[in-house]
Amino acid sequence: MIVACLDLEGVLVPEIWINVAERTGIDALRRTTRDEPDYGVLMRQRLAILDENSLGVAEIQDVISTMRPLPGAAEFLDWLRERFQVVILSDTFYQFAQPLMRQLGFPTLLCHDLEIDERGRIVDFHLRLEDQKRRAVQALHALNLKVIAAGDSYNDTSMLLEADAGILFSPPDNVVAEFPQLPVTRDYADLRAAFSKAEDLCQ
Repeated sequence: MIVACLDLEGVLVPEIWINVAERTGIDALRRTTRDEPDYGVLMRQRLAILDENSLGVAEIQDVISTMRPLPGAAEFLDWLRERFQVVILSDTFYQFAQPLMRQLGFPTLLCHDLEIDERGRIVDFHLRLEDQKRRAVQALHALNLKVIAAGDSYNDTSMLLEADAGILFSPPDNVVAEFPQLPVTRDYADLRAAFSKAEDLCQ
């Protein structure tokens, strides 16, 4: 049995925070895990920016409601489901993901939670586990399952290295340079081919 583990943003859907930045005009919110390896540092920066600009969860959900999966993402996910068990391992939050999951047919999603006060302001975030993507792969291995994983950013690399096969999908140059051992794909056709090759190696 092989499990396909995918990152969400940058692999199946656009980056949520970049869309929020474009809608609000706050360029500082464009910073993502492609730029900042430490997710805790990145989220604390984001919460501070939201607080400074009096933005709450409703404003972010309004942006997300207009977003669509990346072109070809739903078809790629359908292709994966025919061949593997599929789990989305994401550093997004359940309070953000629902509209996007609906458009993707509600795949299994493991992510994090936000703490929201009575005014709708995001006051804190709660990680399911530190380094949850890598630890999820370890748990799947403990169940005697093989794992093929795909992601695009710094926060995916520990998952990719822990998996039986890890694949970068449309990553930034800095991630490619730091992790030359990981194969790079640029579109869903390449990603399908990489999964097929990895499947053969995992048999």
